[in-house]
Amino acid sequence: MTGPANSGDAGESPAGADGGANKKGGDAGQPASVRQKKASTASNGSNANGGDSGVATTGSDGESSNGEGAGEATEGSDGSNATTGGGAGVATTGIDGGNANGGGAGVAIGGSDGGNANGGGAGEAVADRDGGSAKSGVTATVAALQNLIEHGRDVVEGTAPWAPHKPQRPEKAEGNISFDLVTDFTPQGDQPTAIAELKEGIDNGETDQVLLGVTGSGKTFTIAQLIAKTQRPALILAPNKTLAAQLYGEFKSFFPNNAVEYFVSFYDYYQPEAYVPRTDTYIEKESTINDQIDRMRHSATRAVLERDDVIIIASVSCIYGIGSVETYTAMMFDLRVGLKIDQRQMLADLVALQYKRADAGFARGAFRVRGDTIEIFPAHYDSAAWRITLFGDEIESITEFDPLTGKKIQNLNNVRVYANSHYVTPRPTLLTAMKSIRAELKIRLEELNAAGRFLEAQRIEQRTLFDLEMMEATGSCAGIENYSRYLTGRLPGEPPPTLFEYLPDDALIFIDESHVTIGQLGAMYRGDFRRKATLAEYGFRLPSCMDNRPLRFEEWNAMRPQSIYVSATPGSWEMEQSDGTFAEQIIRPTGLIDPPVEIRPAGTQVDDVIDEVHKTNKAGYRTLITTLTKKMAEDLTEYMHEQGIRVRYMHSDVDTLERIEIIRDLRLGGFDVLIGINLLREGLDIPECALVAILDADKEGFLRSETSLIQTIGRAARNVDGKVILYADKITGSMERALAETNRRREKQKAYNKKHNITPQSIKSNIKEIVDSIYENDRVTVSTGKDSSSTVHVGNNLAATIKALETDMREAATNLEFEKAARLRDEVKRLKEMELDVL
Repeated sequence: MTGPANSGDAGESPAGADGGANKKGGDAGQPASVRQKKASTASNGSNANGGDSGVATTGSDGESSNGEGAGEATEGSDGSNATTGGGAGVATTGIDGGNANGGGAGVAIGGSDGGNANGGGAGEAVADRDGGSAKSGVTATVAALQNLIEHGRDVVEGTAPWAPHKPQRPEKAEGNISFDLVTDFTPQGDQPTAIAELKEGIDNGETDQVLLGVTGSGKTFTIAQLIAKTQRPALILAPNKTLAAQLYGEFKSFFPNNAVEYFVSFYDYYQPEAYVPRTDTYIEKESTINDQIDRMRHSATRAVLERDDVIIIASVSCIYGIGSVETYTAMMFDLRVGLKIDQRQMLADLVALQYKRADAGFARGAFRVRGDTIEIFPAHYDSAAWRITLFGDEIESITEFDPLTGKKIQNLNNVRVYANSHYVTPRPTLLTAMKSIRAELKIRLEELNAAGRFLEAQRIEQRTLFDLEMMEATGSCAGIENYSRYLTGRLPGEPPPTLFEYLPDDALIFIDESHVTIGQLGAMYRGDFRRKATLAEYGFRLPSCMDNRPLRFEEWNAMRPQSIYVSATPGSWEMEQSDGTFAEQIIRPTGLIDPPVEIRPAGTQVDDVIDEVHKTNKAGYRTLITTLTKKMAEDLTEYMHEQGIRVRYMHSDVDTLERIEIIRDLRLGGFDVLIGINLLREGLDIPECALVAILDADKEGFLRSETSLIQTIGRAARNVDGKVILYADKITGSMERALAETNRRREKQKAYNKKHNITPQSIKSNIKEIVDSIYENDRVTVSTGKDSSSTVHVGNNLAATIKALETDMREAATNLEFEKAARLRDEVKRLKEMELDVL
């Protein structure tokens, strides 16, 4: 069952591979006999929570598991940590208490019956929002940590609903701009009906709607039409960076005159801070920030505050904390022609916004001074900067210019300067926060010393004092986000500020591939909490670090605006929210029907699939093969390579950028077969793929569930010659349901095509840089001098592409177009080298 962390289900609730959803077996409202079920994870799953008297286990690559009530937790074969549940104790902070929002704005900590905390004492502590909160807020957090350690639970059930924070927003500088949809397409097939139904629901104030659209039916175009018709800002949530990048490119082309922004994690590499008590291993945080994505995040937050015509494409990482709207907007300042301002004051303001003075290396987030002229490179621009010219204490002119060439672009009357970091903090707030941090440190040291844990006390004292000294001197420190509770003035347990607080009240949210994305939203919090709790327990961080966290599912659910869930296979939670109703989009504008599905014996699957691969290669098409494990994917790749097949594999160990390159090279014909596990699914746009082979299709589980099978089958639905082979020795329930749904769709599509005399055509999709300047600005693509839109790549292989380029090269040389011929020569050389790499 796909759903949030608290979705109730009497049956098993498996969590997804590669960091899939947390699941909780059982429902507190059901009899004990019903709740005595089992929650487990797949081979690469995340956390699993067993029901009341249930059992929680992890798989061979699991993280941790929590048995609730009188439950039991067991470890995976890799010896991952598992916390044994017991008692009815619950650790709660902030929102999870009886007096959390009332009276003295306190925080209640207690067991599941709302009684005592830590086996005795009062269950309530009062916290002061002004930062003098130290004792009460810290006591509450320490008690919460102790409860977590003792009882293995962090969330209380059945508590009072949480009220989302609605910050004051600044006046928009670029408001009243309409969405302008630019496209040659008109809605076809089921699209007009789906658009009309969804728009009616939005106009009627429906909070939850579902768009059930098959692969290739134009769901993205439907979303674009809805945004244009409603004229409301939108947030589009994608389950991963690759799909987010693909959507960003598509919406950029649909709305070239509007603010289409991109908001994903800006880490190219991220190793979180962690501690493994079993081996006494401390892992320091390591990360590499992608400057281009950081710029786009700044551009997104600025646009959503400044404009009405904004579309933000985001990954699930948007539920992690960023700076508060109040702080981010309070520190911005406006500059306009004729404004009286002291130059020294302007420079001080820029430094406070974490801009760096760089007279030599002028880059994004820097400024330089040349006499009465100040040049600022804004955090949200990559190819434009501002030149502020002063005459005495008055701004004489503001010019936008190219920072590389110095060439003037345009004159401006006014500009608004935003911070160079989302985590910028005003000095008074920082000083107040430092007092609270010192007070929390004092209480934590007393507690650790009283317990005889002198090593932990020394650790936390040394680290925290160093951080405080860095804050005093520079205004920041490494890992400053762990003090976000004090820096943002939140109460213990309150969620951190996120992108959702930046959204206007009339925004729409579209959750793409919702059957995956919803599960991820529920999974994020638990894994993060367990890691932070371990750091706090062993003295590497103060307990308040646990408030630097992603949103809980319940918090996200309370904060989201009107929502539309988009998927070919909507999950049960989405259907529950929409009362089982949905807009259906089965007919494809191209007339393509769902591919035919064959079932063949699993005993000879490898030899059989190799024969099919050869047939597919001769037709000039590509093949996708899905296996159950990483090792099988790698072994099969090696075996097929020995058989002379150009093949590569793709799984979670392959980083994001390399995955994009692999998909692009597959489409270009650099190789013919791509083997994967769980990545060859949602939204993958490969029209050249004519064969999808699913090995071991009868192994019931997450990777061979009804949803997974339908999604994988859909990868062949973009090619008119596409077909799918399931290798199985028996037909499972998931296979039966997936085949029935596929056949239902095929019959409906055939009937529509016959009625309207439509001949199916393969989807034609240009092979372009999927992320077009998002990830790979350092990568130079040699232009072939040809119009890519005129090239049909379906059916082309690499040899044919090289031959065509060589013909064009000779033709260019004959016409004395030597520069063009040289470009084509370099492209041919690159493609031949790529072919050698694969062979």
